[in-house]
Amino acid sequence: MIPPTSGPAAWPDKTFDGYTLLMEACAGREPIVTAIAEPCDHASLTGAIEAARAGLIRPILVGPVAKIRAVAEQEELDLDSYDLVDAPHGRGAAARAVELVRAGEAEVLMKGSLHSDELLAEVVNGTTGLRTERRISHCFAMDVPTYPKPLFVTDAAVNVAPDLRAKRDICQNAIDLARSVGIAQPKVAILAAVETVNPDMPATVDAACLCKMADRGQITGGLLDGPLALDNAISPEAARTKGIVSEVAGQADILLVPDLEAGNILAKQLTFLTRADAAGIVLGARVPIALTSRADNLRTRLASCALAMLLAHDRRAKIVAPRE
Repeated sequence: MIPPTSGPAAWPDKTFDGYTLLMEACAGREPIVTAIAEPCDHASLTGAIEAARAGLIRPILVGPVAKIRAVAEQEELDLDSYDLVDAPHGRGAAARAVELVRAGEAEVLMKGSLHSDELLAEVVNGTTGLRTERRISHCFAMDVPTYPKPLFVTDAAVNVAPDLRAKRDICQNAIDLARSVGIAQPKVAILAAVETVNPDMPATVDAACLCKMADRGQITGGLLDGPLALDNAISPEAARTKGIVSEVAGQADILLVPDLEAGNILAKQLTFLTRADAAGIVLGARVPIALTSRADNLRTRLASCALAMLLAHDRRAKIVAPRE
């Protein structure tokens, strides 16, 4: 077999454990009060309790109290140390959890066993929700065994076919997340099928526009380049082979995908083919939203809580910082 000249074998040896680094970044920080909408199954209730034990959150368990207690009894979990708020199943629990955030009683919102669309419908409600001037978007923070640093993928869960305005917010949300976890100037690769602008391929035109928007200060805090094909975004060898001279190509921190289908496929490929860890979070709302999947394991749920905790502390710092 001919040895590969690009791809995983050509990348530097990985020298970090993303999960450990994330937990170390949270060490010594105050746990964040978190409203958890309907933690009514094993995974969501156990995840909330373990996150509390790890010092990441102070949970408020919102949902049908009798059902929450029944799950706790089955799992032999002691709920005496935690606040419970009774609310109807599904949208009712989501609405009550959002209400707690709006009232200032919680700084993070977390999905329990209800469906994501039930929770997000309450988040985006124009009257009682948590919207800001930003578009709400989802970001995966991924620890990929074959990539030498953390990798963020956005948007793979919320915006189906974002236009240029939405992509601007998706990009800024991801930059803000990366900066909150310690990446001073995240490198954003705006993905398409090719690395040149082609008017017949709207993703390439959007990529070029986003780069110019960054030049004009409409996107701040990161380095942008695009369009870039995936290989050019993450492989230095592939970028050199195609003659791409860029501070981003081959070393991206953030992969901004053209649409949800591309992002969802990419994130799941990384998860199932490379055994990447993936913590999911929703950005652009008044508070961070830990949007875990029902299939997520405990490690992933704790990582999502850790991301939300770091974002909440970063938000606190910005609120209290003196204006220049």
